[in-house]
Amino acid sequence: MNTTPRSERLHIAIFGKRNAGKSSLINAITNQPIAIVSPTPGTTTDPVYKSMEILPLGPVVLVDTAGIDDVGELGKLRVEKTLEVLNRTDIAILVVSEIDDLNFEKQLIKLFREKKVPSIGVLNKIDLDKDYKEKLSYLQSTLGIKFLPVSCATLKGIEELKNEIARSVPDVGEDLRIVGDLINPGDFVVLVVPIDKAAPKGRLILPQQQTIRDILDSDAIAIVTKEYELKETLENLGKKPAIVVTDSQAFLKVDADTPPDIPMTSFSILFARYKGDLFEFVEGVKKIKNLKPSDTVLIAEACTHHRQSDDIGTVKIPRWIRQIAGFDINFEWVSGYGYKKDLSKYALIVHCGGCMITRREMLYRIELAKSYGVPITNYGIMIAYVHGVLPRALKPFGIEFKY
Repeated sequence: MNTTPRSERLHIAIFGKRNAGKSSLINAITNQPIAIVSPTPGTTTDPVYKSMEILPLGPVVLVDTAGIDDVGELGKLRVEKTLEVLNRTDIAILVVSEIDDLNFEKQLIKLFREKKVPSIGVLNKIDLDKDYKEKLSYLQSTLGIKFLPVSCATLKGIEELKNEIARSVPDVGEDLRIVGDLINPGDFVVLVVPIDKAAPKGRLILPQQQTIRDILDSDAIAIVTKEYELKETLENLGKKPAIVVTDSQAFLKVDADTPPDIPMTSFSILFARYKGDLFEFVEGVKKIKNLKPSDTVLIAEACTHHRQSDDIGTVKIPRWIRQIAGFDINFEWVSGYGYKKDLSKYALIVHCGGCMITRREMLYRIELAKSYGVPITNYGIMIAYVHGVLPRALKPFGIEFKY
């Protein structure tokens, strides 16, 4: 992987009415013709994502959205897509060029506040208006957020906007790590990576890559092996590893071949904590025993991929849940950004590790499930639960679990 994954980048989304200059602003920030610009209203239809490196921000994703005032049946769908972007937005930029009617802007700011998304206002096209300072004052007093004057045509105010974005980067409140807080400099960390028909040709999957990087950032040593070589690897190390991390589908063999005094967990459980809420997922897996024959379980994946004959999401997890329940269960599936808005029909949600979405979006999905009273768990926790190794897999995090 040569670039920072989109899921690890700061997401900066541009909102506003049609023809406010949202696409022009993206082009001005990047100093490149990234987005199509046209005087025709509604040029931007679906959200457009562009990964960039922008100083002083570093790796970011700029999101161009359709106008919040789009009309008609198709326009309504475009607006829905625009509002969905907020669930993965770290910083929102509201672009305004006309101040005659600010009702749409007021609605957006209300949503920014409800979702606790930091926001910045931009008064665009100041090169066409000598009295823009009066507009600026009016916008700030009426809408209640800071506005910066900008001209996308002349690039005036763009550097000031970039600096304001940098100052607005949300503080997550803690240094989130995948495994780094569980190890010390110089520690050995053994990663068990099965190479089977589900493994992508010629590369490792994203959670494995990111875990290796986190280990190196912690000044520790990553040792990568396959499940059938694990026992020999441990015997030949000459030093006890701080932890063994396995692909969830190799849990049983890795559990058997890893001595009891060596901590063990999975990539998916590490990501349950890194991207979401580990405690919520653990509580969710306990609800499997409460399922009834008429219940429907939602299986959610954050990415789309070619499914194998024994796919984890569509074949294995449904089979395991039916075995635990002792009767047939209804299942539905969703993948990518197309997450369900109404979760009232589901008795349980089983989500993937979430490596392809931002932490903000995963937390949104968890909170949405909680608002409907629907338990939610994670692939890795589910698999460890099925195989009877969840107590051991949770021990590195200080969580006790009893069946």
